[in-house]
Amino acid sequence: MSLDMSYEAVMGRREQILDKALGFNYDQFESGSIAFDYEGMMNAVPYSFEEIRDYQLAHGVGNTPLRELRNISALARSVAEEGKGARIFVKDEANNISGSYKARRASTSVQYAKSKGYKGVIAATSGNYGTGVATQACMVGLKCIVVQETFDSNQVGQPEIIEKARACEAIGAEVAQLTVGPELFYYNLVLLEETGFFNASLYSPLGIAGVETLGVEIAEECMEKYGKYPEVVIATNAGGGNLTGTARGLLRAGAKDTKVIAASVNLSGLHMASDKQFNRKSFTTGHTGFGIPFATYPDRSDVPRSSARPLRYLDQYFTVTQGSVFYITELLAQVEGMERGPAGNTSLAVAFHVAQTLPEDAIVVVQETEYTGAGKHVNPQLTFAKKNGIKVIVGDPKDEVPGENIVIPEHPSKILVTELDVNRTKKSYVKNAYKNHKVDKVTKGDIKFLAEEIKADEALVIEFLEELEIPYEK
Repeated sequence: MSLDMSYEAVMGRREQILDKALGFNYDQFESGSIAFDYEGMMNAVPYSFEEIRDYQLAHGVGNTPLRELRNISALARSVAEEGKGARIFVKDEANNISGSYKARRASTSVQYAKSKGYKGVIAATSGNYGTGVATQACMVGLKCIVVQETFDSNQVGQPEIIEKARACEAIGAEVAQLTVGPELFYYNLVLLEETGFFNASLYSPLGIAGVETLGVEIAEECMEKYGKYPEVVIATNAGGGNLTGTARGLLRAGAKDTKVIAASVNLSGLHMASDKQFNRKSFTTGHTGFGIPFATYPDRSDVPRSSARPLRYLDQYFTVTQGSVFYITELLAQVEGMERGPAGNTSLAVAFHVAQTLPEDAIVVVQETEYTGAGKHVNPQLTFAKKNGIKVIVGDPKDEVPGENIVIPEHPSKILVTELDVNRTKKSYVKNAYKNHKVDKVTKGDIKFLAEEIKADEALVIEFLEELEIPYEK
């Protein structure tokens, strides 16, 4: 008897399909309420940190250079107050074999899939992760399918996503390109069920553990070369795994006082699942359309419990305009000789701002770069924006309205970075945790867990619960 492959039937088998495709028992960490054993889940990764690091180095991943951006640092000082203008460094992750930090995230998942006898891996992603998975799978002889959300309903595709498909196919992966909407997750489940391949999820403990090496390398190199850990590390934030893994690595290395800052492109007002708005954004990742929803409800991902939980680790959260990221991307190329893609440059724009608030001997690290080319480059992105009716002008980024225009700053002092109210985001997390787990009352164990989840004390959690009129154990 053939299986019912309707949308409703496949989504109804979601848990069964994912259990088989993940080879990982999440139930053992549940409490039956909001709380679960996060550290227990992370510790269930069957490899030590040293084993992960050795595996990555043997497969073209890690040990990337930490480069000081002396000219950009000098420019930041020129527009800062006297005595301000920290040293800006970038961890050049474009040197990984796939061209981005996501090779770290992919390597541990592929290692696990190979060891468990899976014949192939599947990744649902429109970003650099697909190339990372394809590269790692190729090196160990596994098949690879990448599922992308690429087109609007008129079959017009994002140039950056199309470029990433090209890169995946060049490495030998099969790429399934879909239109925007719920079909992405549905088709991913269909493929997992039909092929029996491993679900190389961005949000599994394996993926996040793979990123920890990045944080450790930053801490170790700063200590070795400069005699201290960095004052600030800035991570571009979308689904949260980049920041989570890097922060965990910093803590592992002993950099407990390093401030961790999240950076996202401001795409407020644009809905990520909207067919009409899909091609009115010039950034396919690292923006508020993913960054805020995933921060406030991490478990919206393709695993029962996401290991990417940025509110556990971030100290501040900044957004930056699209035009400001394009500006800093060109600046990096023209004054430092480094052509890199937009994801890491989101953090670089924020770093340029943050450096102006710190003393000149402080160290600010942008924790990743990515390769650029074809559709990822500034020129095709801006050309595509114009074709979709977006005005591209030079002026004051304060006038930028996502989906209507892109304003390139007329001067480096005009790069626009805005700090978000992190407590508001934390409050939204508490609200979503209660709503999505459908509990009658928040337990004392839940309150302790929520405090860990939002990097706060229990008093703040209780304050949020009372403001939201959520019942809890006293």
